[in-house]
Amino acid sequence: MRNNLDRQLSVVRNLGILAHVDAGKTTVTERILYATGTTHKRGEVHDGTTVTDFDPQERDRGITIFAAAVSCDWDGHRVNLIDTPGHVDFADEVERSLRVLDGAVAVFDAVAGVEPQSESVWRQADRHGVPRIAFVNKLDRVGADLDAAVTSIRERLHPVPLVVQLPIGSEDGFTGVVDLLRMRALTWGDGGESAVEDAVPEDLREEALRRRRLLEEAVAERHPAALEEFCDHETLCAETLSGALRDLTRTGDAVVVLCGSAYRNRGIEPLLDAVVAYLPSPLDVPPVRGVPAGDELRPADPAAPFAALAFKVAATATGRLTYLRVYSGTLEKGDVVWESGARRTERVGRILRVQADRHAQLERAVAGDIVAVVGLKSARAGSTLSAPEAPVVLEPPGVADPVVSVAVESRTSTEADRLASALGRLAEEDPSLVVRTDPETGQTVLSGMGELHLEVAVEKIRRSLGLEVNVGRPRVTYRETVARGVSGLVFRHVKQDGGAGQFAHVVLDVEPLGADAGEGGADTGFAFRSAVVGGRVPQEYVRAVEAGCRDALAEGPVGGHPVTGLRVTLTDGATHVKDSSEMAFRTAGRLGLREALRGCAMVVLEPVVEVTVTVPEDAVGGVLGDLAARRGRVTDSAVRGGSAVVTATVPLAELFGYATRLRSRTQGRGTFSARPTGYAPAPVAARQ
Repeated sequence: MRNNLDRQLSVVRNLGILAHVDAGKTTVTERILYATGTTHKRGEVHDGTTVTDFDPQERDRGITIFAAAVSCDWDGHRVNLIDTPGHVDFADEVERSLRVLDGAVAVFDAVAGVEPQSESVWRQADRHGVPRIAFVNKLDRVGADLDAAVTSIRERLHPVPLVVQLPIGSEDGFTGVVDLLRMRALTWGDGGESAVEDAVPEDLREEALRRRRLLEEAVAERHPAALEEFCDHETLCAETLSGALRDLTRTGDAVVVLCGSAYRNRGIEPLLDAVVAYLPSPLDVPPVRGVPAGDELRPADPAAPFAALAFKVAATATGRLTYLRVYSGTLEKGDVVWESGARRTERVGRILRVQADRHAQLERAVAGDIVAVVGLKSARAGSTLSAPEAPVVLEPPGVADPVVSVAVESRTSTEADRLASALGRLAEEDPSLVVRTDPETGQTVLSGMGELHLEVAVEKIRRSLGLEVNVGRPRVTYRETVARGVSGLVFRHVKQDGGAGQFAHVVLDVEPLGADAGEGGADTGFAFRSAVVGGRVPQEYVRAVEAGCRDALAEGPVGGHPVTGLRVTLTDGATHVKDSSEMAFRTAGRLGLREALRGCAMVVLEPVVEVTVTVPEDAVGGVLGDLAARRGRVTDSAVRGGSAVVTATVPLAELFGYATRLRSRTQGRGTFSARPTGYAPAPVAARQ
């Protein structure tokens, strides 16, 4: 029985498709579904006929907005695949997906190589320790260059790329690849039929042998068993090479690189073979560990106690779907599970195998599965579901702080309640959206990761509910920090109104946190320490002072923005034998820090982003002038494939409406991408 369970898990692959916008993720996913027989017609992004981009907004905009899960079968293996967004505004969708995946395929444009968002999603995968293989796409484009793309992968992402294929033909003449492991040629016709296997063309044989030799040497340098065989025989057999590539991929010591053209359906079958051969199964990844550290491990075993992580919640016409990655145990329809977030039990009504917007009912889900369930009322993205008799809490995906806000209100007062309910559902589905009421203006404020993120959210309300919504100009989230601190600020909190009083005496030093606290300098957060000697302030009161100081960080003295980038030191204090309490010292910490901040030299910080603009060379002058007018600082420029690529650091507040402006300046030929890089001091005029 145990061997049967292991065999079932060993043929499962949970992977994501990662890339920059327009590198071809969704087209790769469509071709995988077509190659595996899951679909019988190739969907196209430009026609709005893809399986995974099923939302009307995705089809209208031609980009992936929401992570979509699909399943297919290849060579006796079950492949659970998530097509992730490439736009930076939806990086939180990628983060939640990576948290539950065992492997990934990173897609790169053969002309552009590593683009800014390619780098961002690669770093996200690094943080989660997700093994990857690389697929260099669009080799049929003018200017496509596999070697240049691999060089950019090596230089910008710093892995060891191991190229296992040699293209046959170039640009429009690209027809196939040479498999360097088996030294066979694979070619495809124009009709999108399966690959034809043949001998390596004579004109490529010498180059193929040279590249095979380089591949063997690179693998032998990094794999002990391969090195031993290479030293004995001065070559590696295909089995040894394949086994070494699998080990190096799963440890992250190297990245296998394949190539092709997804649009023309060339290179997809070898990519699927590589997914099966090199990426890990649920049995190959370490058992998931409960938090806090030290809690029990949950192995990928259908017989173990049930544990699963919810990574996505979606409202559909058929009900509320909660997407789960099952890490251990077995979940059956009708089971009662323990939900960690609400600390209550819930009953699973139905279990569904997801095919984007279509679903097939299942009787059970086992360790290693990615499924959706119906019937959970309180589970949110990041919630742990476990067996009630063996509860556990798994580490949830991280959620980035929102940086852009808009004020939203219904057109009529009678629809205010419907709007509030719709905003609540949006925030429930997407944790990176935050809804709050501004205490000063009374406005409902929707905050998110970027202008497009908020635009999509508002449009979703309009389309799904038919609500007319007024939207104010987006506002960025400012921060305040300390430029010059104060020392020895004395604050006494004394309150006597009958009965037990309150007494707390604290002496505080406030200073900038400084770059030594971590990368990012002033925007790295808050640090607190105590330098009190002689027990003048008991430890429990020290903790209360720290809690009070954290309370005071919510509003700064300049504009009421959150305060960051400071260190507070409690240097002295005094207590009263009867009237001192944790509440009194927490109040003293809060009010004392507020008073100290009023005496500090404060600086307002604004979010800045790194913008990469790709435009025709004849439009560079106008683009540079426009960036300068937006307080942009150019950090790099280069020419790639006949286009100019300009990189600049620009305040986020200046980027509103930039997409329309760029299109008008370049006759629709310019594109740009942006990724947050932190905060920088904001001039007074920019904050008005």
